[in-house]
Amino acid sequence: MEQEKNRNIFETMPVPQAVRIMALPTIISQLIVLVYNMADTFYLGRTNNPYMVAGVSLILPVFNICLSLAGLSGIGGGALISRLLGAGEPEEASKVSAFSIHLAVGTTAFFSIGMLLFMNPILQLLGASGNTLAFARQYSLCVIVLGGLPTVLSNVMANLLRSVGESGKAGFGIAMGGVLNIILDPLFMFLLFPKGYEVLGVGIATLLSNCCACAFFIITIRRLGPQTVLRFRLTKGLPRSKDVRSVFTVGIPSSVATLLFDIDYIVIDKLMSGYGDIALAAIGIVLKVERLPLNVGIGICQGMMPLVAYNYSSGNRKRMFSIIRFSLMTGLIVGVLSVAMYELLAGGIMQLFIADPETVRLGTDFLRIRTLATPLMFMSFFTVYTFQGFGRGERSLLLGVTRWAVFNIPMLFILNHFIGMYGIVWSQVTADILTVALSAYVYFSFRKRLVVGN
Repeated sequence: MEQEKNRNIFETMPVPQAVRIMALPTIISQLIVLVYNMADTFYLGRTNNPYMVAGVSLILPVFNICLSLAGLSGIGGGALISRLLGAGEPEEASKVSAFSIHLAVGTTAFFSIGMLLFMNPILQLLGASGNTLAFARQYSLCVIVLGGLPTVLSNVMANLLRSVGESGKAGFGIAMGGVLNIILDPLFMFLLFPKGYEVLGVGIATLLSNCCACAFFIITIRRLGPQTVLRFRLTKGLPRSKDVRSVFTVGIPSSVATLLFDIDYIVIDKLMSGYGDIALAAIGIVLKVERLPLNVGIGICQGMMPLVAYNYSSGNRKRMFSIIRFSLMTGLIVGVLSVAMYELLAGGIMQLFIADPETVRLGTDFLRIRTLATPLMFMSFFTVYTFQGFGRGERSLLLGVTRWAVFNIPMLFILNHFIGMYGIVWSQVTADILTVALSAYVYFSFRKRLVVGN
């Protein structure tokens, strides 16, 4: 019964309803994840200590790099599972599931150990000063060294669940971890730990919530029973060599794009740290706040991608293109509305996180500028997700690398040199105009080939 329901989502259900069923739980979970990420900053802002805020903000790029490992296994494996189901190969999809889980465990353990061994030089490279280093170390130990594995596994298993149509369960698990984090933050910060250890309290709360989410996903997949293709063990052997390559072909571009995205954040932090810790704290808040519409967009993309992958593999081009059009228009509407919201409410939003007047002033200016890029950013990563659904990792890699390594990161240095501090903030809009033009060209060139049947 459950399998038949999921098959209807992929094959026959009206497109708006199918996208809603797949995307809405993911959007909700993405928003809750964003809230719990901002909750750390919000609660730390109550201390009115910009050095704590700056220290935690420094870890955001490293945390996102850790999450890129989930993209390698979860996006690469999940997209392939949907295509294999569309092609009528459930046995091979089962092998891909187990392989993806093992790949996630191995790569994340390696990353966490590396962070433990080289923590100080990494944090100093990111721009940690004498005022922020101790706070950054406390947070890094909890969320990267100890918390990296449950965090990555939770995201991988969520992607695998979405790949078989279980988007609701995937969204609930991610949301549950976020809600738990929001509850535990003030408990550890203000009740269980003494004054001065608020960052450590936030870190432990995040670690515990991610462990609980990971446990939920393990139990959920096991409860799906023997009829599901999702597996933890390689009892049936490794996937075919071409399918192993396919996991990496799609997963590596996803990870590289995330990695370059995080390098972009690292460069922003590094350049902004040259203008003082107050400017660094302001941009740290902005980089989290601006993700509200972007996380909605990511939720749309993550819900859309399994539908695109399944119908691409099954050959139902008409349904596939309808899914792409509807998802794109929905995301653009969200992006445009978010620009209006941030332009009107930027000052009040900043004051929610910190009372320091100079931090609020700079953050308000930064947020109003950065948010102008929101619709452009959505179109950019929407195209990447679409090509991941097609299994065309080479095109998603081209777009991801070009966006960050050719446009965004060089633009940071160029505009910082000629304009200064505000040039760092304007770089996103400037670079994404170029990215959208390239993305549109690559997509419509490929679409033309699909329409003529090549």
